[in-house]
Amino acid sequence: MSKNENLSSTLNDRELRAMIYKYRGRLPDKILDELYHKIRQLKISKEIAEKIVNEAVAKYYQSLVEPGEAVGIVAAQSIGEPSTQMTLRTFHFAGVREFNVTLGLPRLIEIVDARKHPSTPIMKVYLDEEHRHDKEKALKVAKEIELVTVADVAKTIEPNYFNNQIIVELDEEMLKEFNLTVDDVVKAFKKIKGRSGSVKAEGNRVIFHQPSIKDFIKLRKLCEKVLNLRLKGLRNIRRVIVKKEDDEYILITEGSNLKAVLEIEGVDPTRTTTNDINEIAEVLGIEAARTAIINEMKDVLENQSLDVDIRHIMLIADIMTFTGRVRQVGRHGVAGEKESVLARAAFEVTVKHLVDAAAKGEIDYLRGVTENVVIGSNPIPIGTGIVDLLMRHMKR
Repeated sequence: MSKNENLSSTLNDRELRAMIYKYRGRLPDKILDELYHKIRQLKISKEIAEKIVNEAVAKYYQSLVEPGEAVGIVAAQSIGEPSTQMTLRTFHFAGVREFNVTLGLPRLIEIVDARKHPSTPIMKVYLDEEHRHDKEKALKVAKEIELVTVADVAKTIEPNYFNNQIIVELDEEMLKEFNLTVDDVVKAFKKIKGRSGSVKAEGNRVIFHQPSIKDFIKLRKLCEKVLNLRLKGLRNIRRVIVKKEDDEYILITEGSNLKAVLEIEGVDPTRTTTNDINEIAEVLGIEAARTAIINEMKDVLENQSLDVDIRHIMLIADIMTFTGRVRQVGRHGVAGEKESVLARAAFEVTVKHLVDAAAKGEIDYLRGVTENVVIGSNPIPIGTGIVDLLMRHMKR
């Protein structure tokens, strides 16, 4: 066939749409859309396009899970077995020498346990088009985010027990570095809750007089409170560094405050993320949390050079989030909220579950796998065991 004949026999857009979207209902819309865009780019004949579509349909149906397949057990063993080879080292620098981040098995446990706060919270802050290519502008955004407390700018702090005062001597160089003045420190002192005394500045010293405190211990505690007083930046963000990644500058933070960071001018809210899954659920919703669980687990396993099919990880993420909130896999979450009494008892704290169920008069309908294994039921409702057959007796 000549080149001209081949071009004349290529599909037009209307024919291609009709060919692909007749499979709507048999294939997911996402796959159909991808097929349409890929084939349209290729500019091929109708016959070849039909072969591609038919092959895609066949591959899709081959990849479907068989009815009765124990997907939960397969996912558990597919993630559990490689995790026995994972390192137990908790900390490792995350591509940046200054920061440590939890990796390996401890991080995997943190994720499936849905810990309220990760042991090493870290954020990856991407910048918008105006700031991402200029290091000075990136540093300016970093200074807005990084938390600065009185401890960062104080040279000395001294409690005066006789006059009920706290005297803070400020470091002029540190004030200049953080673009702060003595007045900024005085204003911060005036915001202390329960403050009844006076605050005044004498040169580079701030004198905080609190006549209501007569106790030495209380004055010492107030000293600690003063040291942690926020002057600028965002709470929980202890450090920020600027790092070049590919052709842009990004910010890596020690600590996490997603909601506040997304509101900072110059930050790209569409790409900025944190390793705190509960915070993602709170700020961006449960779907974002599900995606974060998948990405975090995938990164942990890949970091250890372990190859686990993404569908096993997706199943774990689905079971942790399908109720609309992030649940841990353990007894305070997925395992502890099962409908079956025996399934709950088989996991942990057996006696407590059985006593509670007996007191409440709960009934176990033996619909799951675990409870049927416990009582030795045959067949177990899994694989061929999910099918009920009734033999029809032939009349003689």
